[in-house]
Amino acid sequence: MIIDGLQCGHFDRAAFEALRAGTVGGVVNTCGFWEGAIESMDSIGRWRDLVRENSDIAEIALTADDISRISAQGRLAVIMGFQNANLFQGRIRFVEMFAELGVRVVQLTYNNQNELGGSCYEIEDSGLTRFGREVVREMNAAGILVDCSHVGDRTTLDAIKVSEKPIAVTHANAQSLFFHKRNKSDDVIRALRDTGGVIGCAAYRNITGDEFCASIEAWCTMVARTVDIAGIDSVAIGTDKSHNFTAPDYAWMRQGRWTRGEDYGASAAGRPLKAPPPAWFQKVEDMKVIPDGLRTVGFSQEEVAKITHGNWLRLYEATFRKP
Repeated sequence: MIIDGLQCGHFDRAAFEALRAGTVGGVVNTCGFWEGAIESMDSIGRWRDLVRENSDIAEIALTADDISRISAQGRLAVIMGFQNANLFQGRIRFVEMFAELGVRVVQLTYNNQNELGGSCYEIEDSGLTRFGREVVREMNAAGILVDCSHVGDRTTLDAIKVSEKPIAVTHANAQSLFFHKRNKSDDVIRALRDTGGVIGCAAYRNITGDEFCASIEAWCTMVARTVDIAGIDSVAIGTDKSHNFTAPDYAWMRQGRWTRGEDYGASAAGRPLKAPPPAWFQKVEDMKVIPDGLRTVGFSQEEVAKITHGNWLRLYEATFRKP
């Protein structure tokens, strides 16, 4: 089984079928980027409808045991997540309420600083705010995993210190392997290691680089070098794969409502709107090559199991509250 720590886009039955064909047993979706509370509830409602209509192949998972059970049945475990904390809308009590609606993973900030802390794209990372500290503790209590993928390094380190439970960087890479503002410093990765957290290695070309996208062996070599920094118990998969994205989707993701101008996110002027996928990852089903790729670069069967699903399951068991 493979667990993917973060995907996004417009899922449908075909996406569910492709994930299962790729031996994916669990995936964290993206219910929202910039949406407030009501829009976020609308998104959760749509996801519930989609999964209900496809219950023969998918089910929303609330616990680590749910993921193992659903996958063992040959179905896809959908883990509901958000890439920003806007859904809480400045209200501490909303954290528990969204947890009760099934949300299990929330990123503290997206591409901009917010009420909780700084993002990776701000010139100055302010660190975790007073409200951010309250939200992290409330997420711990409510059973929501703290995600710091697009979060600034200072704010991420603050979150690791404040959190009573291990946290995640669900979809990023090591900055020492490929320099990008979205990627994480070795200090952050070591802090994850020291506190039981997990980094999900991404396959998004703009933050992975052409070298590591050239083949499955090249990407797995990047994973192996990440293990050199983080240790075998703190590295997993978080491809950042998108489904059925169009130009308006990219505009919303990168610009939201906060700017009238162009914002390229992890891309840059002159680059294609959609980054070409890795050579080995042309379609979702291609995820099935990851275990053999990891073995090819020297990982044992036990280590492959940790990277493909075991480390996520351990972290989910430590952070998701049983309903």
